[in-house]
Amino acid sequence: MTTSPRTLWIGALAALAAALIGSAWQLLSRHGVTATALGPMDLALLRYGIPALLLSPLWLRGRLVPPGASRGALVLLVVGGGLPFGLLVLAGAQWAPASHMGIFMAGSLPLFTALGAWIYRGERVQGLRLLGLAGIAVGMTIFAAGSFGDTLRQQHWRGDLLFLAAALLWTVYSLAFGRCGMSAWQGAAFVNGASTLLLLPLLWLAGLPRLFAAPWTDIAVQAAGQGVVAGLLGLVVYGIAITRLGAARAALSSALVPVLTTLGAAWWMNEPVTRPALWALSFVVPGVVLASGALRRRAPAQNATASLQPTSESPRP
Repeated sequence: MTTSPRTLWIGALAALAAALIGSAWQLLSRHGVTATALGPMDLALLRYGIPALLLSPLWLRGRLVPPGASRGALVLLVVGGGLPFGLLVLAGAQWAPASHMGIFMAGSLPLFTALGAWIYRGERVQGLRLLGLAGIAVGMTIFAAGSFGDTLRQQHWRGDLLFLAAALLWTVYSLAFGRCGMSAWQGAAFVNGASTLLLLPLLWLAGLPRLFAAPWTDIAVQAAGQGVVAGLLGLVVYGIAITRLGAARAALSSALVPVLTTLGAAWWMNEPVTRPALWALSFVVPGVVLASGALRRRAPAQNATASLQPTSESPRP
């Protein structure tokens, strides 16, 4: 069946919007934990609490969890795509610049996804996809080696490790989501709702949230960016991109995220664009494009890695 030009244009615009939202989420997270009075716990409350509230009608209707859904898969959904994932990213943003977040998360996700496909489905990576994964690995190695001195002096390595751990968790989420039988909206409502419930006792143990003492402008910006834009709009536009373009071509939008984040951090937060970062981007960006599988001439009947692509939320946001 031939795809109409209008469908392709809508899908392309949605994919571009998803990349912009993902990069904006990374920049907002870095800015929130370094330039405002808010901490990771406060941002997590905004990130998960607002979408949970807006999607609460899905909880009230009942039958949010499909019959027969594995409890293990539901736990992995929350661990991989919910509060633990978000806290790792926000904690990492305290230690490492935004460019590190963009490069390490966007780069490592295809690597972990391919590894998960091989472990759980026995899929072998060949051809252009293997070349893309190799390019990603080379780019991340160049970036890590070139930034080694600054990383040790400024302890960026702590944030880098947390970003890698977050990408690994998102791979777990992607695999679990494919097995739970939920729609994108059901998955978002379940993950955000469960994450909010998990966060409440942590806030009680941590004491009074900084939200009550922070300037209202900081709260408003982060609430809109974390809760509404990243939590809801990111879900919608990425879902549209998948519907119009397919999972593989929609995943191409992730190649833009490290570039947008690096340039955005330089413009907004005066973070330097280093030579190792430029070299890393020159390998990671085309590597993500090739690793997505969108450039293959013939798609196999069943693409295991594509089924691991996130379909309800993206780590970009």
